[in-house]
Amino acid sequence: MDLGGVIGYAAGAFFIIMSLIFSSNFNFSQVFSVIDAPSAMIVIGGTIASTLIAFPLANVLTAFKQVSKTVRASKTDPGGAITEIIRLANISRKEGLLALEEAANNMDDEFFKKSLLLIVDGTVPELVRSVMETELVFIEQRHMDITGVWDFMSSLGPAYGMLGTIMGLIMMLQNMSDPSTIGGSMAIALITTFYGSLIANYLCQPISNKLKGISANEIFLKQLQLEGALSIQAGENPRIIEEKLKSFLSPRLRNALTESKDEPAAEAGESA
Repeated sequence: MDLGGVIGYAAGAFFIIMSLIFSSNFNFSQVFSVIDAPSAMIVIGGTIASTLIAFPLANVLTAFKQVSKTVRASKTDPGGAITEIIRLANISRKEGLLALEEAANNMDDEFFKKSLLLIVDGTVPELVRSVMETELVFIEQRHMDITGVWDFMSSLGPAYGMLGTIMGLIMMLQNMSDPSTIGGSMAIALITTFYGSLIANYLCQPISNKLKGISANEIFLKQLQLEGALSIQAGENPRIIEEKLKSFLSPRLRNALTESKDEPAAEAGESA
């Protein structure tokens, strides 16, 4: 589980609720006054309706399904990927490229598996790179289609909030003969703006940004895997491959990878 996402959602809800409680001097009837069904229908319903018009239904449904990724732990492990690539490089160096077929067929990662099988089949390096980079482009495009849905909803939330406010003001001005209704009508008119800002800044834009970060990490990992596969195909020394792939990593991740390799060696020395 991604603690950052969980803490973010919880903290946002906590501070919004507490600000309402403090601003109402602990008058809970006023706190619940921000719950208004017609305003919610205008902002939430209008935002979803426009999104369904603008995007294919499959993309919208997928976008909502992807929300769970914002609170799930990231599956990208570049250090582990480098370790696996070095293991395969050693197998290839000792037994030949054909020995990689069995290892590839046992993989869950379809991208890396496809890269290795192309190499085993004797595909020239230039074509392997071309095929896999084309796949990367379309993976990234599919990710953009999903984050685009959230970006679109982020822009619509405040717009529908303003629309609801205008509708509320129109109805308020039509009842100016009764001054006692002006305050309540004005409050309801402004609730739609509150809902619109909440949708954009608490939900849609953060979700979009989180999904973009997850996508960037996934593309990065696949680029690393592709470079590793091509290095194996070129018959490079596993040590050289490791140093090359470490250049993809930040200093912190490089140190963590080095420490993880040193630990088994140290344990072996102690047991001896």
